[in-house]
Amino acid sequence: MSEHVKSFAAVDLGASSGRVMVGRVGPEALELTEAHRFPNRPVRVPEGLRWDILSLYAGVLDGLRAAGQVDSVGIDSWAVDYGLLDADGALLGNPVHYRDARTEGVAEKVWATVPAAELYAATGLQYAPFNTLYQLTAARSTAQLAAAERLLLIPDLLSYWLTGEAGTEITNASTTQLIDPRTRDWSHDLADRLGIDLELFAPLRQPGDPAGLLLPRVLEETGLRGPVPVTTVGSHDTASAVAAVPAAGERFAYICTGTWSLAGLELERPVLTEASRAANFTNELGLDGTVRYLRNIMGLWLLQECVREWGQPDLGELLRAAAEVPALRSVVDAGDAAFLAPGRMPDRITDACRKSGQPVPESRAEITRCILDSLALAHRRAIREAEALADHPVDVVHIVGGGTRNELLCQLTADACGLPVVAGPAEAAALGNVLVQARAHRLVGDRTSMRRLLARTQPLRRYEPRGDAAAWHAAEDRLAAEDRLTRP
Repeated sequence: MSEHVKSFAAVDLGASSGRVMVGRVGPEALELTEAHRFPNRPVRVPEGLRWDILSLYAGVLDGLRAAGQVDSVGIDSWAVDYGLLDADGALLGNPVHYRDARTEGVAEKVWATVPAAELYAATGLQYAPFNTLYQLTAARSTAQLAAAERLLLIPDLLSYWLTGEAGTEITNASTTQLIDPRTRDWSHDLADRLGIDLELFAPLRQPGDPAGLLLPRVLEETGLRGPVPVTTVGSHDTASAVAAVPAAGERFAYICTGTWSLAGLELERPVLTEASRAANFTNELGLDGTVRYLRNIMGLWLLQECVREWGQPDLGELLRAAAEVPALRSVVDAGDAAFLAPGRMPDRITDACRKSGQPVPESRAEITRCILDSLALAHRRAIREAEALADHPVDVVHIVGGGTRNELLCQLTADACGLPVVAGPAEAAALGNVLVQARAHRLVGDRTSMRRLLARTQPLRRYEPRGDAAAWHAAEDRLAAEDRLTRP
């Protein structure tokens, strides 16, 4: 291997699987290969839904062993969840899953102390029932939290086990609803009012900061030769994915697709207006002082759950059949919290259509088409509202992540938005992870240089809008009318 090309291991953990990818980066090279993939199976125990964090850590070690010698390791995962450590640094139980029911009704208790509008003005974070702030409020009277001396978000917990050094990466910290996006620091006043001890958190780290060296026992278990540094990356997987959007210029929107769809803009400053709060947009922190201004949409979770209920039929055949179903017969609100929990997803989709007086999809193909039309419509609504709220016009939509492999969803999103869609890369989170490591090792330059390298080296596909724009407008009006009828 050329001395100008280095290898980086990207540990990328999603809600249903984890993987260790190896990126090889040079001035004109960016290659990504999968070293190891492993399942992420949450476990329901008597006290609730928990992540099997020990299995995930074992998967990381197996992946590093399969990766072979690398110049650095970086870790990203989903947001908001955490592990608690005691005074000896030992984990106090498996981390609670964000889909656990413990936060039901907790937001209202928080708002009684800090009203929702004031909370948004301080943190810029959308309302989601599983935000870390609400999880900590729900845990306030537990013996586990009382015994905790340290709180580590999931990527930081794994990094701590690999290196023995604790830190809190800033892009993921911004999802806790305890960070002020203007100062990019903790909101101490807010935490004090809500009785949250910020001393539980380790010091903040920035993407690119060193996070320690692999411990001798980790080197022995993985077969790697030390020293091997761990580099802080955008440890919220969406932050890494947005870093890997191959955009030219600033007039772009992105949709990070997978279990969730995260649709929005990359901005230089947060949007903290009341209108932004009412539209439920979030201001999460990104690379190099940027803000990820976006809306969470339920995403391909809807289809994943249906496919699971149906016994894992062939997805390609299902999508081909869905493409033949007439468009926009029925749509649902893809951001509705009614779809958050697992189980009975096909029934919940059909029930929502029946209650709204729309034709009820009956076949698997019809339900699939309803889901994809609904996701495309949600993408359209999010992007158009973000443009208006941030006063930031958009010329192109970039879709990255697993949804880039769903050609029907990509085309429907172009149709719905009335804008060209550039799809790719599929492995955006892992590529963003790798590129931040490579930049820390001085192999690539600024975000613009990173994106140019991505555009030169990664397969991308362009979708032009087609079809009847008026039909999408009518579907949007139909959904908005239903929302007005059901809103309390």
